Amino acid sequence: MDNRYTITFHVDAPVLLRSALQSYGISKKALTAIKFRGGEITVNGVEQTVRHRLSAGDTVVVKFPREEVSDGLQPEDGPLNIVYEDAEILVLNKPPYQSSIPSHVHLEGSVAGIVAGYFQRHNIPSTVHVVNRLDRDTSGLMCIAKHRHVHHVLSEQQKAHDIYREYEAIVHGHIEADEASVIAPIGRKDGSIIERTVREDGQFAHTDYRVLKRFTYEGEPMTHVRLRLHTGRTHQIRVHMSHLGHPLIGDTLYGGRRDVIDRQALHCVYLHLYHPLTHDVMTWKVDLPQDLQQLLREGSVE
Repeated sequence: MDNRYTITFHVDAPVLLRSALQSYGISKKALTAIKFRGGEITVNGVEQTVRHRLSAGDTVVVKFPREEVSDGLQPEDGPLNIVYEDAEILVLNKPPYQSSIPSHVHLEGSVAGIVAGYFQRHNIPSTVHVVNRLDRDTSGLMCIAKHRHVHHVLSEQQKAHDIYREYEAIVHGHIEADEASVIAPIGRKDGSIIERTVREDGQFAHTDYRVLKRFTYEGEPMTHVRLRLHTGRTHQIRVHMSHLGHPLIGDTLYGGRRDVIDRQALHCVYLHLYHPLTHDVMTWKVDLPQDLQQLLREGSVE
């Protein structure tokens, strides 16, 4: 059985095969891999080079080389909350307390390891390509590409800001402004390999927030906010909210406290992208998990 990842398309007008392939986001690196590592490009069933001139009505079939699971990624069994799946992408609702990829601290139970096992059981010939990684304690929507080419196309969308995510968070204190943009560069904090901070020589970072609810929980003021990322810096929301003086509940790394919830109160509720093959607009929404819903239910609005 030939289970190589395959793209098939039909040609509407005369064009060079190379140009047609570029219009489908197939990179020069991918073309080299196809040529030398067991891929194949055919036109009307006949193998052709990229210099071939296509005619209207031609059918092009691109078969990519088989992918191997990364040596450092051990396929595992485990639950996956699948929100959407097709031949190109897998969208999950990740629970808190689960790493996106294995680390030296958490070798087992990562999203990547469990997805690798899922791919193996369903004969999906791919390693795991995480499109938007979430921190271990952050929950919500995650997208996985089922092939290196798909990941490349989605990475180009990210560079063009065509993929965007919205989060909901609960932060310490009552934020005064109902909505605002936070534009502040983020870089690594001196002396730390993990912690980030706002600093002049950091990378450009832009977050929008909108207040959903101001409330009090056990005598402490808190704010429920909706946030949209325009850039994807490490710990961006956590750093920006701490910079405003409103760290996330449970985020001890950036000034929050864990006396109410044992993780940072952050959840990716919305994901928007263009399908890597059809270019259709795709959006997904998920509800807040139970721990954050309970915190909002039990809080009192002043």
